[in-house]
Amino acid sequence: MTLTGTVALVTGASSGIGAATAKALAGQGASIALLARRADRLAAVAAEIEAAGGTALVVPADVTHAGQVSAAITRTVDTLGRLDILVSNAGLLRMGEADQAPLQEWDDLVAVNVQGVLYVTHAALPHLIAAAADGPRHVADVVAISSTGGRVARPGTAVYSLTKFGVGAFCEGIRQELIPKRVRVGLVEPGTVRTEIIDHLSPAALAAQQSRTAGKLPLEPEDVADAVAYMVTRSRRVAVNEMLVRSAEQTW
Repeated sequence: MTLTGTVALVTGASSGIGAATAKALAGQGASIALLARRADRLAAVAAEIEAAGGTALVVPADVTHAGQVSAAITRTVDTLGRLDILVSNAGLLRMGEADQAPLQEWDDLVAVNVQGVLYVTHAALPHLIAAAADGPRHVADVVAISSTGGRVARPGTAVYSLTKFGVGAFCEGIRQELIPKRVRVGLVEPGTVRTEIIDHLSPAALAAQQSRTAGKLPLEPEDVADAVAYMVTRSRRVAVNEMLVRSAEQTW
């Protein structure tokens, strides 16, 4: 129960990596604010956390709307008293060759994967800095969920990789800025994970992804949640700033 007395906010918490991370941090004693668009799914995750003896707050919001994100974080702090950990997990995957891709898909990727990270980080940072200054652990954490696509660009994922490379650069920049304020910044880069993220691909993109991963055992969301929990439960003297977590059979 390393995180007893702390509050964590997880975006994209209605399913997959976000839901698994919320449960993992609750299992370490943190009170959890669950942020995503689907309030009914968030309520189900909250019920699981509470049934296990934890504390969960549902704060529905769309990460692409700065006002909604700011209001959700204000409600979190007003209700739970503080904010010690931010896990910026909400993400979108679109695949396709650049000369055939609808421009709207590129806009959506940038809105969720870049602006969503920026909006939630900007709103959370004052509270995280305050928590690091007066909290029992004397440290706060920002963790962003990126991808192996933030390390290697491949055909069909150029804009997705652009967004994930950008998140990595953003995290490194704020990591250096926040060192004197005792806010650690971590980047988790999962490989192929069994989640809903591929369910919204076009039929052609889905077929290509399934062909690429056929016969390979993907990660489960809990595997990525383990990495996040490891990062944020270290002693204040330790900063784990980057973790690459691939399926054992993944080559890229």
